[in-house]
Formats: sequence, C-alpha cells, structure tokens
Amino acid sequence: MELKTRVDREEALAFLGHRGQELGDLRERLERAACLCEKELVPRGVYREMDASEALALLPGLDIARHVGGCTRVVLLAVTLGTQSEMLLRRERALSATDGLLVDACASSLVEQAANVLNGHIMEEAAARGLAATTRFSPGYGDLPLNCQPAFLVASGADRALGICATAAHLLVPAKSITAVIGLYPGRGFVREGARCSTCPVADTCALRAQGRTCYGNPA
Repeated sequence: MELKTRVDREEALAFLGHRGQELGDLRERLERAACLCEKELVPRGVYREMDASEALALLPGLDIARHVGGCTRVVLLAVTLGTQSEMLLRRERALSATDGLLVDACASSLVEQAANVLNGHIMEEAAARGLAATTRFSPGYGDLPLNCQPAFLVASGADRALGICATAAHLLVPAKSITAVIGLYPGRGFVREGARCSTCPVADTCALRAQGRTCYGNPA
C-alpha cells in the first residue's frame, strides 16, 4: 500500500546532528532536498497480523517478549522508499557531497514518517476491534537481533510485496526501509501483564512517555 506523507524538516535536521546552529543557505538546500524526496519517492508499506505465540517463535530475545507481554496478537510491518531512493541518493551524492547528505537525511525522515502513517492505520484498525497497540519495536532494539530480518521479511510478506531483502550482515536493502513489531492487546481497563516503563528497552526514546502516557494504560 502507498503511504501518503511528507518529510519532517526538523526531524531531517536532527538526523544531521543539528542543535540550533545557524543554517545559512543550508535551509534552502534542505528544502530543495525535502521537495526532491517528496516528488521522486513513493513510500510503500505492508503488514501482517498473527498470533503472538507465532510471532515470538520468529523473534528471539527477552526484550521483545517483554514488549508484547500480555498481547494476544502481533503485527509485523515493513515500509520502504524502494529502489528509486537508492538511485536518488547515488545521483545526489555524485553531484554534491553536501546535497547528498541533505537528501539522505530527508529520505530518512520520509521513511520514518511513512512508518508512523502505517502505524496509525494499524492502530485505527485495532481500535475498531477493541484492541490497543504497543509502540513499535524494531530488530536491533534491545536484544532482538538483526539476524531475524530475513525471516521477518518472509513472514511479513515484505520480500515479495516491497522487494526488501537483507544483506549478509542483515542490513536492509533498500537502505531506506524499516521493519517493526507492534503488539495488540485488549483495550480499555486492561493492563498488560509485566508491562512497565522501568523494564522497557526503548523507554528513553518513547514518544508516549514524552506525552505523559504509556502503552499499557497507566501514568508513566
């Protein structure tokens, strides 16, 4: 499925390590890079829902087990900017090292925003069935190893539907791709067993905690 979204300019700057420094003409060049990505790249995504026990058989590690603790269903999702993103990045890097970096950062933001759009779609579908969703958890977080990527791509259908593959080092190709796991659990009034911010490996970067909320229903 195509995912309609835009580059978050501030997020792109954060990927570049911007901490409030004066940008000068880089602001205009960043805008060009963002518009280029939005014009030439088409984010696409796929997801597959399965029983939690089936998903955990594919996903080794204690952290992912804790993350989806109490969940009855698990969603495997993948998003990508496709092979066109590889060609765009090669072209821009060849023309200018600086513009290449800017386009790379904007492409990273675009794929992250695409993952957010698909995430929101999954949450809406889950809510219509009386289910709530955890935050995303990707291979490489905590002790969920990158070497699960090949099996993940096959199980989610991302290999066939999106053309994503993994290298011998378990990195995704196209590089501007994201895989992630979302747990689904009964909604209102239900607290997932064992779910606590104090034991979550992504607590420090959790968007819900930043809003004073949690994925399990109690104050952070």
